[in-house]
Amino acid sequence: MLEGLAALASEPTAWVALATLVAMEVVLGVDNLIFISVLSNKLREGIRVRARRIGIGLALIMRLILLASIAWIVQLTEPIFAAFGRGFSWRDIILIAGGLFLVWKATKEIHHTLDPTPGDDMFDAPAASLGFAAAIGQIILLDIVFSIDSIITAVGMTDNIAIMVIAVVVAVTVMMFAATPLADFIERNPTVVMLALSFLMLIGTTLIAEGFGAHVPKGYVYAAMAFSALVESLNIIARRRAQARLPEAAREQ
Repeated sequence: MLEGLAALASEPTAWVALATLVAMEVVLGVDNLIFISVLSNKLREGIRVRARRIGIGLALIMRLILLASIAWIVQLTEPIFAAFGRGFSWRDIILIAGGLFLVWKATKEIHHTLDPTPGDDMFDAPAASLGFAAAIGQIILLDIVFSIDSIITAVGMTDNIAIMVIAVVVAVTVMMFAATPLADFIERNPTVVMLALSFLMLIGTTLIAEGFGAHVPKGYVYAAMAFSALVESLNIIARRRAQARLPEAAREQ
């Protein structure tokens, strides 16, 4: 650790590696943050901020614990069994399980957004009934998946532990400051909720594909998400301008 800090003080290439890894960790943290924002908005207003802080705090703790267990993390990529003509590691299993959970959760939330009246189907329990403990449990589950993916990415980019720790702390700090504004923005704009849920489904599908060995370039995924967010932002601006042009009586209705 001390050698890594010394390298930061004396080697320009170490600063380049740090900047690159910080950017990568922040981008990877977006997935985690979207899930926490969508899930915390299902809680009653008084405990939403606490749920976000606990979820993001646990994400930081998990990442630091995983960084302290680098040797174990590296072993997670070793195949433990073979199926469908390829070997599967613990990392693959975790990514597939996490991806399936995300797809299921996003599908469930989309179902209740479009049809909020509970019916006789597999999504019988209303989404609004989510309790604090259940929300934290689901956040922890996805924190584990995203943390392992984040640390394995960091290990693949540098072997300097100090750089990894600094990058993780900076990325999680950004998540902490961005969590409430993002969640509030999603809450104020109902159409953004559907977009965020679509992002979660896309992320879940990507995790499943990665678990089965089909590498999906992250740049394509995030470029598609950024383009969709841009289009939705333009739609929001257009709707607000159209509403501003309406007579006051019509706006009140």
